[in-house]
Amino acid sequence: MKLRDVLGRCLCGLLLPLLLLVAARAADAPAPADMVFANRSIFVFRSALIGYSPQDRADAASKRLERALEKGGPQQPTIRAIGEGTQVLLDDSLLFLVAPADINALAGDTTRSLALESAEALSKGLQARREQASWRYLALATAACLAATLVYILVLRLLGATRRWATRRFGAALGQHIEKVSFRNVRLLDAAHYRLFVRNVFALLVWTLRILATYLWVAFVLGRIPYTRSWGEQLQHFLVARLLEILENTALAIPGLLVAALIMALARFVSVNVKSVFKRVESGELTVGWLDQDTAAPTRRLVNIVVWLFALAMAYPYLPGAHTAAFQGVTVLAGLMVSIGASSIVGQGASGLILMYTRSMRKGEYVRVGSTEGTVVAMGMFETRLRTGLGAEVSMPNAWVLSNTIQNFSRSAPGTGFMVDTTMTVGYDTSWRQVHALLEGAARATEGIADTPAPFIAQSALSDFYIEYKLVAHATTDNPRRRIEVLSRLHQNIVDAFNEHGLEMTSPHFMQEPATSHVVPRSAWFTAPAVDPASEKR
Repeated sequence: MKLRDVLGRCLCGLLLPLLLLVAARAADAPAPADMVFANRSIFVFRSALIGYSPQDRADAASKRLERALEKGGPQQPTIRAIGEGTQVLLDDSLLFLVAPADINALAGDTTRSLALESAEALSKGLQARREQASWRYLALATAACLAATLVYILVLRLLGATRRWATRRFGAALGQHIEKVSFRNVRLLDAAHYRLFVRNVFALLVWTLRILATYLWVAFVLGRIPYTRSWGEQLQHFLVARLLEILENTALAIPGLLVAALIMALARFVSVNVKSVFKRVESGELTVGWLDQDTAAPTRRLVNIVVWLFALAMAYPYLPGAHTAAFQGVTVLAGLMVSIGASSIVGQGASGLILMYTRSMRKGEYVRVGSTEGTVVAMGMFETRLRTGLGAEVSMPNAWVLSNTIQNFSRSAPGTGFMVDTTMTVGYDTSWRQVHALLEGAARATEGIADTPAPFIAQSALSDFYIEYKLVAHATTDNPRRRIEVLSRLHQNIVDAFNEHGLEMTSPHFMQEPATSHVVPRSAWFTAPAVDPASEKR
């Protein structure tokens, strides 16, 4: 048998009887009994003594108290220490014994301290008993209760009148200021909502004060009646304890709040300075090697987010209640909700940052994304907006933009403007030199087409029945609607040029071999307006 198993069995053999003994003692432990006099707890008996249960001891103490009161006398409670504990007496008559088994030694209690507390409670009970039998005191207490009730009713009425006056006064003043808030002669805020808010705030404040006044009135009235004085004292002690607790927690929270405020002030200082530096980069006043005007804005946002997140993480431990389970549970729930619900938002934001830092396009450039083309109006964290030549504004999610091919027509030449292109097909029986000359002439005749860089034609495909020509030119305009107009005039000039020289803009498809050959003879290679370079040299 292994040593571990032997030790485990020995330990179980030792602990099992001990646990059974503790359970048996707990089951046999007598229930505590409370000695009550004049509706006030005098002492709680917790242990049996000489075979008498706590309830027997409490009943015997009550009977001794009754016999001591029947004797008359000054009715002065005292205590006396003996070897078995501390006795509580009334006019030298023994009432009960505070035994060591009745105290909580871990809390620092002693038999003497509990006996003193019991004697004090008994003294208050005796005073209440004497006042209960005094008609003079009862008359004065009744008058005090009536006066307190009148003051209570007056306070309630005063709070109601104050609420109506404050609601009317502050609501009217706030409404006048709210109505003045406008933008381009359009009122932005509705004063009725703010008046309702002010009315609800004052109603909540007044009802809180009414509840507090009711609490104080009930505590005062109960404290004047001898039989219920202990209840009134409990209410007063509870209110004082809560107020002291609030003041103590407030005092303890002030240093943490000051540290949190200092951290937030430093974060604000850093954020303002970062904004100032990046604004200069955006305006072109400051040049940084790794940063330009296009990436300055998103970098500024990222730096500000990092600064404030770091400040929040540093200030969090100093906030009141940050270490409580409720506060931590709320933060965990909020983090879980953000992580689950913001996954697509984070993806869109990351795609927006990639587009900004890769500089695939900039605001004001003419681009084509998928099947949509237009001028870039705005590049945000979550979407990119294009304005097409027909005046429509298209919003595209950044993740979709990043997953598609981006064609930028504004970077073919320095300066403003962008590329325009058009494609046409012409049969093999037409000289390609003549087609080039016609397309170049149509481009030069089109208003809005720049001479530099010069338009050029590329034969992009040699199909079975025709040649595909692609004309590429640079438009000087930066307006997307103007691009449509330039492209339309270019098409018109191409049609006019072909019609003027008797060429059909058709792309024939043959069903059988043609009767005549469609080969262009060399003599027709430079048919007007094409010019033979060799003749120009001669």
